[in-house]
Amino acid sequence: MSSAPVDVDLALVGGGGAASLVLAALARHGVRDLRIAVVDPVHRRGQDRTWAFWDEPGNDLDELLVASWTQVEVVTPGTHRTLDLNPLRYAMLRSGPIYDRAAEAERRLGVRRIVAGAEDVHDEGDRVVVRTGDGPLRAAWVLDSRPRPPRRPGRTNWLQHFRGWWLAADRPVFDPERAVLMDFRTPQPVRGVSFGYVLPVDSRYALVEYTEFGPDLLTSAAYDAALAGYRDLLGLDPARLTVTEVENGVIPMTDGPFVARPSPRVVRLGTAGGATRPSTGFTFSAMHRQAEQVAREVAAGRDPVPASAYPPRHRWMDAVALRALDRDLVGGPEFFGRLFDRNPPSRVLRFLDGGTTRAEDLAVMRSTRMLPMVTAGVADAAGRLRDRIAPGRRPPWTVPPAVVAPSDADAPPR
Repeated sequence: MSSAPVDVDLALVGGGGAASLVLAALARHGVRDLRIAVVDPVHRRGQDRTWAFWDEPGNDLDELLVASWTQVEVVTPGTHRTLDLNPLRYAMLRSGPIYDRAAEAERRLGVRRIVAGAEDVHDEGDRVVVRTGDGPLRAAWVLDSRPRPPRRPGRTNWLQHFRGWWLAADRPVFDPERAVLMDFRTPQPVRGVSFGYVLPVDSRYALVEYTEFGPDLLTSAAYDAALAGYRDLLGLDPARLTVTEVENGVIPMTDGPFVARPSPRVVRLGTAGGATRPSTGFTFSAMHRQAEQVAREVAAGRDPVPASAYPPRHRWMDAVALRALDRDLVGGPEFFGRLFDRNPPSRVLRFLDGGTTRAEDLAVMRSTRMLPMVTAGVADAAGRLRDRIAPGRRPPWTVPPAVVAPSDADAPPR
């Protein structure tokens, strides 16, 4: 074990998607002569997750995408919508190409990798000391993307939790020209929202996933049963399908505050830095924006501090929407169905990405049922007042790990 401190200009604590995007952006923006270290006990490689997001074509991600679609389907009981997203696209990206690009950036930037956990991160004012199992590291700045709970529990604390099957068919069964964004024909939970979706790579290969928004996880058997039910709802014959991979995940959906700047020289990225949209669980687009902003600031000789992931008014709107859904003031299929029925698809997607104007936000708000949302808004304001008067009254809340099948053979019931 080395006892001599390592000195760097920038330390990335956590080496997952957020850090990988930062490394790639630094290399792309021509950053040179910057001492960089990555601190993570795992050197990430391969396909450990899939991201879905929307953006405009013609950026650095184009060559990495597994698939993209300019048409998507949003299905509620009784209504089947096919939406044209132009000028946007819905895109799917797997982690392997992102990790590969980050590895190449590491070589170009001369990054020092410390394969150890960060035991403590302490901002001393003029530098940050990161204590690891391999000894101390001193950095002018730290970008910390390790998962953590919000600073305090929210007034509403939900989880987006899911299981997906990568399905290979022995004949063409999927439409590669369009994705299923949300299909609410799945049985709805007593408390929460459920839907399925389909992301086809080609006519014989697709990611089919079951997702719930709600306070509690399911058992492994329940996820498999829900996925099998959705597969059957789609009219897919299990005898003609092979499950090649299984994906599981849990994402926080909470109005609890994530602190993006816990101290002057420590910046949090990813979910820990507020990149997860509370009302949907989408994270990747905000992570990508954060990485680009960090790289631009560093290339210009400025501090590596990105802007807030979402405008404060959107966080308030998310808090109201979560409360309305949690208290059963509105139903999930109805809520999302009205958004897409009464707004251009690109407006809804830009809203969910935090990119709409105030006038567009008002248009989105008017498309919801007003009485339930006003009721939720008043209750949210009362909750905020109670937080000021008596902070810390709610019990601690953390995001549990995803439920994983005991074995691969356990995953695909037939």
